[in-house]
Amino acid sequence: MPDLSKKDLNKNLVLNSVHEFSWGFGMAFHTTYAIVPLFLKQLGAPSAVVLSVAGLFAILFAIPQLISAAWARNMHNIKTGVIGVHGLLFPPLFMMSFVFAFLAPTGPFAWIYYYICFILYGLAIGFVLPIWAGFIHRTTNRGTRGSFIGVSFVFNSVGGFIGGFLVKILFSSSISFPNNFGIGFFIYFFSVIVATTAFIGFRVRPVKISEKKRSLGQFINEIKEIIKKHKNFRRYLLGRIFFTANFPAISLYAVFMQDKFGFDISEAGVFTVINVTAYGIASYISGKIGDRFGHKTALILSFSAHLFAVFTTLLATSMFWVYLVFMFLGLGLGAFVPASMNLVYEFAKERDNKLYMAMIDTFLAPFTLFVIITAGMLSSLIALEWLFVGIGFSLIAGLIFMIFMVKDPGNSDQDESILTSF
Repeated sequence: MPDLSKKDLNKNLVLNSVHEFSWGFGMAFHTTYAIVPLFLKQLGAPSAVVLSVAGLFAILFAIPQLISAAWARNMHNIKTGVIGVHGLLFPPLFMMSFVFAFLAPTGPFAWIYYYICFILYGLAIGFVLPIWAGFIHRTTNRGTRGSFIGVSFVFNSVGGFIGGFLVKILFSSSISFPNNFGIGFFIYFFSVIVATTAFIGFRVRPVKISEKKRSLGQFINEIKEIIKKHKNFRRYLLGRIFFTANFPAISLYAVFMQDKFGFDISEAGVFTVINVTAYGIASYISGKIGDRFGHKTALILSFSAHLFAVFTTLLATSMFWVYLVFMFLGLGLGAFVPASMNLVYEFAKERDNKLYMAMIDTFLAPFTLFVIITAGMLSSLIALEWLFVGIGFSLIAGLIFMIFMVKDPGNSDQDESILTSF
């Protein structure tokens, strides 16, 4: 596939930065590590539901990915496709925004309405993700993709940084609950619209001739071929299982710390500012490290930061430690995105990267479900501190497995001779 010119790459980088800035700004009002768990808690949702947020989101966006990848296998105009599927996000975001901003339900079952919208939102994200990954692949060059994604997510963090201050102002204002959250959801809704329109101006590399006609049978055969013969990719999937234990922790940080220190809900804005600042720094560094030393190295740094977040939670004795937790969480989340996306591209090489991304999330979904159900049951039987200890041990095991058992696909010719191209 021919490389894009420097002029085209620069234009795409500017537009992608606008996209990520808008997305990050809006996301500050709907974070799965602070806003959503605290919102559900205030609505009176059961603790197991609150704990499940990050893990459920991962499961939801995994469910439609193979369907999305199969549907997109013969997509000629991927720009139209990526804009179209982003439209799936609009209905659930609008529904949750309108109901809580204007109707403001607060009864014992109000959380169920939001939860339904959240489920629809997560499924929509899952349908978008493989097509968006294919779009990014076609609008970047391999040698600079890590830096491209890293720089873009710096702007995501800048948007989130500004949004975080507005979250603080919104939740400190006289606007009553849950209207304040509904207004925040509306801001996210309009931000997603702006972010989607940025795709219109992208320059896209033309599709390969061999990619233009792929039957469903070929698609299924390719899945079987990858599972059977791509040994390093299988080891990568096994290593990722250990890291699914992190999802309950992400949902628990804000709620656990609020129970411990009793801070005001407006602190969620401060957490967002800290998180996205660390996120942006880590995204940029992760992309640079990945391009130079391999994206597996960047992924290891990501999960090491998550491990430090767990340790810091267990040691927390004041709000300073709480802020430190969200700094480490931001470092972990920020480093993960460029590292994991580029690992998908490296594993796929010139094959269907949408399929690889869909396979990863689909494979991990049952383990994520097991983790959040187990954590939900344990949360009512043991102290949450012990739950964090168990999560820490799982992360340590995953790091050891990833370091010693998985080869960096960008630095080796793993399995290339035995994989066919469909």
